[in-house]
Amino acid sequence: MQPDGQPDARSFQTLVLVALFVVLLGYLLIIGKVVLLPIFVAVISVYILVSASDWMGRQPVMGWLPTWARRALVLLGFIIAIAALTGVVISTAVQLAAEVSTYQKNVRGLATRLFETFGVDVPTDWDLVWNNTVGKINLQLIATRALGSLSSLAGVIFLVVIYAMFLMGERGGFAYKVAIALPGQSGRRTQEIISSINTSIGDYLAIKTLINIILASISYVIMWAFGVDFALFWAILIGLLNYIPYVGSLIGVLFPVLLTMAQFGSIQTTILIFGFLTGAQLWVGNMLEPLMIGRKVNLSPFIVLVSLTLWTSLWGVAGSILAIPLTSILSIVLSHFAATHPISILLSDDPDHVIKPNNLI
Repeated sequence: MQPDGQPDARSFQTLVLVALFVVLLGYLLIIGKVVLLPIFVAVISVYILVSASDWMGRQPVMGWLPTWARRALVLLGFIIAIAALTGVVISTAVQLAAEVSTYQKNVRGLATRLFETFGVDVPTDWDLVWNNTVGKINLQLIATRALGSLSSLAGVIFLVVIYAMFLMGERGGFAYKVAIALPGQSGRRTQEIISSINTSIGDYLAIKTLINIILASISYVIMWAFGVDFALFWAILIGLLNYIPYVGSLIGVLFPVLLTMAQFGSIQTTILIFGFLTGAQLWVGNMLEPLMIGRKVNLSPFIVLVSLTLWTSLWGVAGSILAIPLTSILSIVLSHFAATHPISILLSDDPDHVIKPNNLI
């Protein structure tokens, strides 16, 4: 504060500059989505791959392999997994388009049985009502358009793989480049920031990915046991959507449950599958995840919701999946600078875990 009680001019200037920077950054993220999204996904993927490589290095046999060999193995596994995932998505979309008419008939039959269950006579104009409501939904056209959108998805996936390959290849020499580009104290501070980001985000993403694989496996077994169509695809979808905090698990269960209603035409079967899938989600979310993750990212729950809304509005589903890692990176960077340190504290869930003031730049 200045002697006259007015806010310090430098602090006000900093806040104005930060606000302008945020507005400019948001604008760039919107117009640069096509270019930036594959890069961001590749960076996040590399965090997971490097963590997997480091884990291999701690194992009895694979630990003897040189770093480059372990990273080559995890990169090869990543490429195979992406190719397999793409194949499952395309195959499921093709089969789903062929089954649409059958699902529509099952849903209509279910609606008729519900009338009978509650002792209500089927309306005489039921065919007219159905044709003017649900019958007007052209599911075949929707499925065809979904197939068409897969071509653009394949292009993004291809770019992600290429970027990840080059990032993995150049990661080893990045610290040396920083030391030359920013000699002295600036270089050391930059490496500290990068190290903080790598530790926090890398551990979080690696463990979260393992948790999502466990959840997807349990969900697959449940749906396979009930004979749900495209169980593998829905299990993968549940695992991917579980990256989205709070609402991802709910959305992940919703899609296969709705399909079971159309596939089996039975409320009882749908309720059973819903109960088992929800039980798996609750066990993972309330017991397994807190046990394995703990406090890997220090973000306020309110900030998590805000960031989820913001990134989803910018980049859709991909943005919602990237929301937590990207916001955590931003918070870590802000915590290292004196001018933005208060902002990092406001973003945090536990201020005591934010970098101490005497270590600021």
